[in-house]
Order: sequence, then C-alpha cells, then structure tokens
Amino acid sequence: MKKSIQLLFLLLICSGSVSKADEGMWLLPMIEKLNIGTMTTLGLKLSANDIYSINNASLKDAVVSFMDGGCTGELVSPEGLMLTNHHCGYSAIQSHSSLEHNYLRDGFWAMTREEELPNPGLSVSFLIRIEDVSDQVLSELKPEMSESQREKAISAVSHSIERTASRENGYRASVVSFYGGNYFYLLVYERYTDVRLVGAPPSSIGSFGDDTDNWEWPRHTGDFSMFRIYTGPDGKPAPYSKDNIPLNSRNWLRVSIKDLNEGDFTMVMGYPGRTQRYYTSWEVGELLQITNPNRIKIRGIKQESWMEDMLADPAVNIQYASKYSTSSNYWKYSIGQNRQLVSLAVTDKKKEIENRFNTWVNEDAGRKSEYGEALNLIRSSIEGRAVYQNAYQYLNECMRGCEIFDFMMYTAALSEALRSGDREKTERAAERIKNIAPGLYKDYNPPTDQKTTKKMLQLYRNDVPAKFHPSFYSEIIDRKFRGNIGKYVDDMFRRSVFAGEKKLISFLSSPKLKILENDPVAQAVNSIIEVRNLLTDELDKFDGKLAEGRRLWIAALREMIPGKTLYPDANSTMRLSYGTIRDYEPRDAVTYKYFTTLDGVIDKYRPGDYEFDLPPRLLELHKGKEYGRYASSEGYLPVNFLTTNDITGGNSGSPVMNANGELIGLAFDGNWEAMSGDVFYEPEVQRTIAVDIRYVLWITDIYAGARHLVDEMTIVE
Repeated sequence: MKKSIQLLFLLLICSGSVSKADEGMWLLPMIEKLNIGTMTTLGLKLSANDIYSINNASLKDAVVSFMDGGCTGELVSPEGLMLTNHHCGYSAIQSHSSLEHNYLRDGFWAMTREEELPNPGLSVSFLIRIEDVSDQVLSELKPEMSESQREKAISAVSHSIERTASRENGYRASVVSFYGGNYFYLLVYERYTDVRLVGAPPSSIGSFGDDTDNWEWPRHTGDFSMFRIYTGPDGKPAPYSKDNIPLNSRNWLRVSIKDLNEGDFTMVMGYPGRTQRYYTSWEVGELLQITNPNRIKIRGIKQESWMEDMLADPAVNIQYASKYSTSSNYWKYSIGQNRQLVSLAVTDKKKEIENRFNTWVNEDAGRKSEYGEALNLIRSSIEGRAVYQNAYQYLNECMRGCEIFDFMMYTAALSEALRSGDREKTERAAERIKNIAPGLYKDYNPPTDQKTTKKMLQLYRNDVPAKFHPSFYSEIIDRKFRGNIGKYVDDMFRRSVFAGEKKLISFLSSPKLKILENDPVAQAVNSIIEVRNLLTDELDKFDGKLAEGRRLWIAALREMIPGKTLYPDANSTMRLSYGTIRDYEPRDAVTYKYFTTLDGVIDKYRPGDYEFDLPPRLLELHKGKEYGRYASSEGYLPVNFLTTNDITGGNSGSPVMNANGELIGLAFDGNWEAMSGDVFYEPEVQRTIAVDIRYVLWITDIYAGARHLVDEMTIVE
C-alpha cells in the first residue's frame, strides 16, 4: 500500500497536480505556511506579511479586481492612478470613441485631471481580508444530506456569514467554495465605482498583432491602459460626482526600470478566473468533443460576418471592436487548447492518474466506502448530459449571436405594466426604456446583425437535433416562409419594434401589449426561453451527481498526497503565483528568447494592415532611437518578456513584480504551446507573456508626451 501511494505521489508531481517551483495560484493566507521558503530561495526579498496583511499596508492593497473580476489592475501612485491591460480597458475606450474622437484609433491621454473620463458601470474592488470559514460551513452539513440539501445548507450559512461581515464599513462579503466544495473562505471587499479613463495608446500599439499574434510568442504588444480611482470628499467610495477626489492610496507599487535578466524572480498577484486542473479524462473529453469545437465553429462564423462589415465601415468598426475582441479571444483560445490537449496527450495522463486512484482506493475498505464512487459519478454525469450540453451551448452561442434578441430583456417591466392596465406604471416603464435606448443601440448596426442572424439561425438548424429547435422554426419559418430563414429574418427586421432605436422609441410613445406580444422578436425569444428551460431541467438532473463526484475526487486527491499542499483551482479570487524570467523551447531545435524589442515591432510593421500597422510617430522615434531613460543597458527598447508564472484568464492586467515587490510589467497573455494549461500544467513550456513596464512608460512619456503621469509614480532606477 505504501508503495502505491508513493507511485501516485510521483505521478501527480509529474502531471502537475502538486506544486513545482513555478506552479500554482495560491491563496494569500497560505503563503506563510506553504510557499515563503521556496519563494525566498528563488530570490524574494520580502516577507509573507509584506505581501498579505490585514492590519498593515501590504502588496494586496495595491492590487484590484477590475471589471468585477474580468481583469486585474494595480495602483502606481499615491493618488489612485491605476494600470491594467489595453484589452481590459477596451470597452471603456470604445465607449468614449466616435468618428470625431476615435480613441481606439488615435489613443487618449488626459493632460489634466479635468480631462479624465468617467465610466458608468465600471468598478474596482480591493480585497480587505480572507478568512477560513470552513468549520462554520461544514458544521451545518450532515452525511445523510443529498447534494441539493447540502447546497441549501451551505447557501443559508454562507448568507449569514456574509451579512455579518458586510456590516463592517459597507464592505461586500462573499463566502466562496474551494477544493470542489470541501473548504470555504470568506472574502471581504471594498468597491469603488468612480473609475475614470486617464490614458490609452492607439490600438495599433495596444492591440498590435490582434488575432494573429493573440496567444503567441514572440509578442510585440503595448497592452496597457491607465485609469484613476476617485472617492467622495470624505475619502470613501461614492458614485461619480464632479466633487469627488482622487483616491488616497493605502499602498501603491514602486516601478522599476532596471534591466531584466533570465532567472530573475517574478511574482504575479491578481484575480485568475477559472482553471480545471482536477478534471478527469471524461471532462477533458467533453472539452475536446463538445465545448471547444462548438465555440470554434459558431464564433468563427459570427466573427467573419462582423469583420466583413467592420473592415468596410469605420463606424461599424468602432461599434463592434469591443464585441469582436471579446468573442475572438476565447475562440482562438479554444483552438489552441484543443490542439495542445491532443498533442500533449492530456487525456492519457488523466487516465493514468485515475488508474492509480483506483488502485489506491481499492486497497482500503474505508477509502472505497468514502471515495469509491467518485469517478463513476463524474463519468456517468458527463456521458449522460452530452446531448443536452451540446444543444445548450449551441442555443446560447447562436442565439446570443442574434443581437436583436437581446433587446427583449429590457421590456419585462413594460409587459407587466401593460398587462396590469396601470397607465402610470406603463408610462414609467416606457420612459425607463427610452432613457437607456441610446446606450443600447450605440454599438448596434442593424444590417450587420441582420446578416449575422441569418447565419446563426441556419447553423442552429443544421447542427442541432430538431427536438431542440425553438418552436418558431416549425410554426413560423417553415409554415409561413417555407423554411427560408433568410426571408424570415428580413421580415423580422422589417416589422420588429426592436430593429432600431427610432423604431423602439416610436413604439414606446404609445405602447400596446398586443403589438409587443406579437412582435416577431418576442415570439422568437419566448420560444428560445422554452427550449432553454427544457435543456436546463435536463442538465439539472446530472448536476448534483457531478458536483458530488468532483467533491469526492478532489478530497481523495488531497488525502492521497502527503502534506495536503494541493492548491485550489482558480475561481476569480485573489491569488499569487511565483516564478522566474525564462525562455523556452517550443519544439525541436527552436529556442525562444525571454524578451522582445521595438526592433521586432518594426519588423512586423505592415502599412494599412489592421493588425500590424503602426503610428508614424512611433516609426520616427524608433528611427532616431529616442528611447530616453527607458532603453536597456544594451541600447534596445524592451517591449514584452516571458516568465514561468502560473496564470489564466482574469490575470490580465496583473502586476508582474520583482524580488522587491516592484512593478516590472503587466501580465496579458499565455503562450500557444501551453493552451492546455488550465487543465494540465506543463512546466517546460507554460509561460506568462507580460508587457515590459519600460515600454509602458516610454509610450506614455516619450510617445504621448504625458510625462506628468510618469512623474506621479515612484520610479526605481
């Protein structure tokens, strides 16, 4: 028995389920116990308390969750100045752009505080503390509980804990599950909602390489943008007001412009979204056979339709830039992940772990009783839900690709008021929609959506079994239009009140329930909801067993491995990873250096190309080698660099720090050869791609002439 445990332990180390030096996205309270020794050996000069402290200012106080966890940002001045990625700030930059002021094309720089632009709906959150509440939660659970009963009990006790914690200073509190539902932590946040755009390079710098270079190395992208956090005059979080003042930062990162060398210690703090490192072979199979192929096919068709119009019309390009970027990011990710899951034989590696588990669990009656059904529960759930999972994903991806359907969601209150016959309620509901209509339609082009909707509806019909077709296919398209989807869509856009802002405003001037209920968009959406509910009900039948299987599986893995040092999967909570600056070998006889330079940017330059064009000023500055103090000691201007830090989506914009906790770059991407990394860590090839802080400062100072922003920072030379 001891021998089999040792074999399993060695296998798990090789597979990435136990931390190697650079693997793991660690919870901050774990660092003192589990990581600080290794980090110090690698070169860290700080203590665990310098990184995470409740009572004193620490690095955690300079790092924020940006866009409600979609990205990460970091403070770089005592007055709330914040850096994040360009692609994280993209929607804010796009929202302020127009044909007259095209900040996506030209960039934006506020030369005074008064010029900084507010962003309704954008917020950042600071982590106040993390507290282990596992005992409180688990004490409410009984062995005989079903999975649904267990979830209800967890929800009840979690809400009680959250309510108590939220009473402090208006903080936001959340109890979050870790290790598959075996542990629970309380996370307390302070949220700020007045976040203003300060600076952004043109997209030809901030998105240089676009789809072609996305997830690829070598990379040459200036992926950064700047914002500032504002508070009320009392220093507390407050909605936007002209009277608000810049945040008095509790802590901010010093900025190092020293040379970077291979082997230097690096540390990343941020909010990684989701990893699935403890997936079984069946769950990997679902990714390979359903999730990724569906996303690749559906989004590929939608994006091609959008891009055709974006390239033909500058106004449409502004409208769809952010939507396209959001869609294409994980479209390409899915392509890369599937390729690497196959090429790295991840399914086989998962099966090896499962075989070792079966040996281990069958060696002891107690283990078999407790964990013996874990894999069977996962396998039967994944296999049983396959047809429903496929249809559900198609429904979501295809029907969300028909933008006109989204406008229906804003009329629920109006429908209710019209049914009640309450005139005053109806007028209020109609007025609310009128007020938000300009924002709804600002980034919407009906002809583009009309063309795309035809493709999405046809694709759904072709690829999804008829039993999962919304009723408008048979009752309207087939009966009235003899199966011609193109004619159906043309008729819908001609008649629907949702097919344009003017049409909707006209309808709202004298809304009628009959018109709303008989609108072709309403008829389609209602039938889509019916199918979604059907599929959700079917999937719910498998969710409980799948959750139970995953919980038992992860609990077993933790028990099998001495020391129980497995890190939890990422779940949009603050994590730390550590590593070093390092090159890598993607394939035989090829070595990638750990940094790129402005010379490489110029080498990729293609005039007029939407991915590889460059501003004339950048070309001029390069020609004259006007790099200021931001050049390396060897004379080149650094652009991007590689580290071995373990990151994933949500880490975009995260600070990459050196051994002293000083900012040296912003994480913004992973590399193509390790696209399977969310499922299986590959230490030899997995890399973080970061934009060098010297390139960020050079663009801000020398290129844009916004030296006042650099002067706010504490620069370490």
